[in-house]
Amino acid sequence: MKEMNFLALAGGVGGAKLTDGLVRAVGAEQVTVIVNTADDFTLYGLHISPDVDTVMYTLAGVANSETGWGLADDTWENFGMFERYGSAPWFRLGDRDLATHLLRTEMMSGGATLSEVTRRLARRLKVPTLILPMSNDPVHTLIDTDKGALPFQEYFVKYHWQPIVRGLIYEGAAEAEPSPSVLRRIETADTIVICPSNPYLSIDPILALHSIHDALLNATAPIIAVTPIIGGEAVKGPAAKLMKELGVEPSAVEVARHYADFINGFVLDERDAGLRQAIEAMGVGVLVTDTLMTSSDDRARLACEIVTFADQLRPEKLGGCLLDQPKPSGSPQ
Repeated sequence: MKEMNFLALAGGVGGAKLTDGLVRAVGAEQVTVIVNTADDFTLYGLHISPDVDTVMYTLAGVANSETGWGLADDTWENFGMFERYGSAPWFRLGDRDLATHLLRTEMMSGGATLSEVTRRLARRLKVPTLILPMSNDPVHTLIDTDKGALPFQEYFVKYHWQPIVRGLIYEGAAEAEPSPSVLRRIETADTIVICPSNPYLSIDPILALHSIHDALLNATAPIIAVTPIIGGEAVKGPAAKLMKELGVEPSAVEVARHYADFINGFVLDERDAGLRQAIEAMGVGVLVTDTLMTSSDDRARLACEIVTFADQLRPEKLGGCLLDQPKPSGSPQ
């Protein structure tokens, strides 16, 4: 079996789930994930990387399965103490989660880059998959709203993404450089998957780094995007609301059009099968399947279907999904 190099672009819970599915489908060391860092911010002097941590915790098998973010069985005693001091923080950090941010901040204060810190933390959590922050340089998503310009976390967490959005700014993206090996990973990937993350808040900040966008335009691997919109609604989060406010119809067709410059394939949910022809008219191959990932088995199944779909989009067939390989004699079923 030929060794495969799968590359995922991800942000948030949906991206973490599909990345986990790809790991199950092709093997942890065959997958690299480039993660949005424009949600990063500083709180109480700590460097917080929400999307990086969501991916890392998910691949380590320690993520909170109910929320998709944070750590399973975490406690919140530190915020009880904040309240005793008369503080009411709008962004809460779990007690064990706090250790991640303390160590990250300490290592970065000592001169380590975000990429180096992420690699060290992932190794300590026994995650062999390479997690690459999109950049070691600061990039910040600012949301232009009816309440004024809001940093991403204030819009998303403090105001529960209710302000009306007028525009988006990826501050610092024009000057930021991709993390080391990001461009090389794009060049050498056998398959590139854009996860079902919010196109505007999770994927566009990555694409706002011009060298990454250009590398995707010139990539030789099939590039497949997975819809985050089903039946005009977001699977999770503000994607559909945001699209409406930006004057875009919230539909899988518009998501495909958003990525049409560089994708070869699009994964459409079976509930939207009637949209297939509209997407194919863009010159994009379409896989229609159940894209909801409510269990680990769902993640692996969807990833396996994407692996097979990718083989249909290139001249040569690669190794295929591990879950489809025959089990050795005597192995457990």
